[in-house]
Amino acid sequence: MTITLEMMPPLMFGGLIIAMLIGYPVAFTLAAVGLSFGFLSIYLGFFDLNFLQAIPGRIFGSVLSNELLLAIPFFTFMGAILERCGLAEDMLDSMGQLFGPIRGGLGYSVIIVGFILGAITGTVAAQVIAMALISMPVMIRYGYNIRYITGVLAASGTITQLVPPSLVLIVLADQLGKSVGDMYLGAWGPSVFQILLFAGYTFLLGIFKPSHVPAVPIEARTLTGWALWKKCLLGIIPSAVLIFVVLGTMMMGLATPTEAGAMGAVGAIVLAAIHHKDFSATGRKVLMTGVIAGGIGTIIAMLYTENLLFKLAFAITYAAVVWICAEAVKIPDLRDLIKQGYETTMRITCMVTFILIGSTCFSVVFLGVSGGVWLEHLLTSLPGGVWGFLIFINLFIFFLAFFLDFFEIAFIILPMIAPIAQKVLAPVVGPDAALIWFGVMLCVNMQTSFLHPPFGFALFYLRGVAPKEVKSSDIYWGAMPWIGLQAIMVALVIAFPVVVTGLLDKPLDVDLNKVKIEVPQIELPPLDFGQPKQ
Repeated sequence: MTITLEMMPPLMFGGLIIAMLIGYPVAFTLAAVGLSFGFLSIYLGFFDLNFLQAIPGRIFGSVLSNELLLAIPFFTFMGAILERCGLAEDMLDSMGQLFGPIRGGLGYSVIIVGFILGAITGTVAAQVIAMALISMPVMIRYGYNIRYITGVLAASGTITQLVPPSLVLIVLADQLGKSVGDMYLGAWGPSVFQILLFAGYTFLLGIFKPSHVPAVPIEARTLTGWALWKKCLLGIIPSAVLIFVVLGTMMMGLATPTEAGAMGAVGAIVLAAIHHKDFSATGRKVLMTGVIAGGIGTIIAMLYTENLLFKLAFAITYAAVVWICAEAVKIPDLRDLIKQGYETTMRITCMVTFILIGSTCFSVVFLGVSGGVWLEHLLTSLPGGVWGFLIFINLFIFFLAFFLDFFEIAFIILPMIAPIAQKVLAPVVGPDAALIWFGVMLCVNMQTSFLHPPFGFALFYLRGVAPKEVKSSDIYWGAMPWIGLQAIMVALVIAFPVVVTGLLDKPLDVDLNKVKIEVPQIELPPLDFGQPKQ
């Protein structure tokens, strides 16, 4: 049988799926399938050997030199430090006591802490494991339904995929060619709505099945009054400052994603140090001095132009940060924690880089055999127009997430469908917001990849730390309502694009044909052409 050019794109997809089902690492599978079909295409005469020069050109010209991807190791390091520094324990304990008197209070505390941790760590594995180790025994002790426990812990861990500064959003922004700041702004609306959906489900359970989410007995509440609020604020305020340093500076245009990630990495070390029991009294005084100096410098910058006092105030703040980081290195536990953060960062960064190189090999050959044309014809001929396209793509990504990680989906699938999405969705929300809407929509969808029974990684993490009396069936069935809530969130994002686009800058609606440039006439004195003076 003769292989035609029209047969090559579906054959490449089929070959990729078969190779991944065999179990080879995805990065090497992508490169091997891409190069194999590349040499086959040369043999069949679809293109010549010179075409493959585009692969190293793109790898060294656009992948490895992409400055936006430098943000990934910084945010990874920040998450690796914060996930083990004790912040989660303090926040869960204080929030649990704050919400304990109401039905579902421990569930609300897990959801809120998951949201806050998601905004400062961005790591699903650590978040699920940390919160399960801390909260699961307490929730079991006070009689919470076991399926609710497993579901809320797994779902609250996946919130980190959507809440800025999520690594997923950085990768999506890079692959879609949009700014990270716009992607973050677009994700805030769905993030908050998803928290409200989770809290609403807990509230309804408290009404219709109160035995599933009982209140914490009064004798178990060890903190009350100002002592309780003080512990809550000591967990929330430093986290809020770090969130502002990372996200606020980026969205205000004061820092690039890479610069914001670097500040977040240093801020994570500072946060870990001040939460450690061996942090010295001198260090606390230095911390307060640095905070006061930073506040004074900020006020000066808001009221006046930068001057010597402004520079002196922030010099004191920087010196305080250096002092605290030096003290963190002297504490053995934190020194080991920083070393583990470096190792985690190295592994994840290497994985992302190799997947990017493999996906480049695959995508160059795929486009060379007219795969883009084939895919565009397939997706634009779907019934239902824009809504048919969105429903098909979301179902497609939903099922791909059973088998592929979000990095793999973003690097393999997204570059192929992004141009088609831009063309199809631009009439609905405008050309500027089309890919932001599409990217956030897929991010909400890909959260479910961590909850899919039986392959969801969040369920694997939960199974690894759950007591033996918790059955695997309870973990799988417990995840189902939360997958439904995430599916509702996908439907809301599709039906109401303003959830995503509402915070984005509105494009200027200017008719260039009506623009007039009026130059005022200047009255010049009359020229004197008289006889020159001798």
